[in-house]
Amino acid sequence: MSTHRFTTLAVATLLAGGCENVHSKLDDVPHTMPAEKDTASTAGAATTPVPALGANAGVEERLARVEAQLRKYEEPLEFLAKVYAQQKQQQQAQERDEPAPDAVFAVDVANDIAIGQVDGPATAPVTIVKAFDFACPYCQKVAGTMDELVKDYGGKVRVVYKNMVVHPQVAQIVHLASCAAAKQGKYLQFKNAFWDKGFGGYAASGGKDHSAYTDEGIAKIAGEVGIDTGKLKADMAGDECKKLVENDMQELAKFKVNSTPTFFINGQHVGGALPKDAFKQIIDEKLKIAEASGVGGADYYAKEVVGKGEKQFRSKMDPKPN
Repeated sequence: MSTHRFTTLAVATLLAGGCENVHSKLDDVPHTMPAEKDTASTAGAATTPVPALGANAGVEERLARVEAQLRKYEEPLEFLAKVYAQQKQQQQAQERDEPAPDAVFAVDVANDIAIGQVDGPATAPVTIVKAFDFACPYCQKVAGTMDELVKDYGGKVRVVYKNMVVHPQVAQIVHLASCAAAKQGKYLQFKNAFWDKGFGGYAASGGKDHSAYTDEGIAKIAGEVGIDTGKLKADMAGDECKKLVENDMQELAKFKVNSTPTFFINGQHVGGALPKDAFKQIIDEKLKIAEASGVGGADYYAKEVVGKGEKQFRSKMDPKPN
């Protein structure tokens, strides 16, 4: 049976059933068509007027009118169906890129902690992983929030910083410098000093002033916080820091991180900078789970998040693994 004939029979069934006292938008469609039509607004539609129905019109007459209406609007209906299908495909593609809200992603941070890219104690039961870029304004904007959260929770929260270089032509050199500063135990000092003194000129110039993103600019900032600039330069050129940045990005790629800042709070994905209160709400929930687990804070991330979490990205459309 053709779709057209099926639609006609369905309408006939509704007419025969006689739904009483129900107003439909179809009732607002005029029963007569104007004698002359605007060809610009009805391009592609049939030009034969649909006959008016009398008060005593039978089912066959009503079916004939419905068929005429369907023929008249066949082309625009087909167009709308195509638009709907395209939008549905776009929605599904977007959902395939959105992380599952119930996923606990096992982001490995062992190398970052080992070298010193961390703020907060190893005994903290809540670990925030911050994937960031040193040329990202939102990363700079939320930097202070991270510092405050570590202080506010008094040893229960730590932030591990993971390199996600989305502006390599500008920021790569700073990420290498931060790693080199970490090797001297000065990661946080360098990171904070660069946000305060290096990023400002770049941001104020709309990204045109790169003076802080040079060997000279970095050395100046590093020297002001007591970093040995000679050793810093040597470590920046060494393999260890290059490998660390590369490994960070490979690890983040497993979880489809492609923008900054991106956060994982005990494995829960958080895309973009949030207000402090929103971060605290998530942290409080994670604290309750951690404290109820019976696992000590020093072991919690390794055992409960990395040990039991998902090792790769899962979208909201994917089923939860058994």
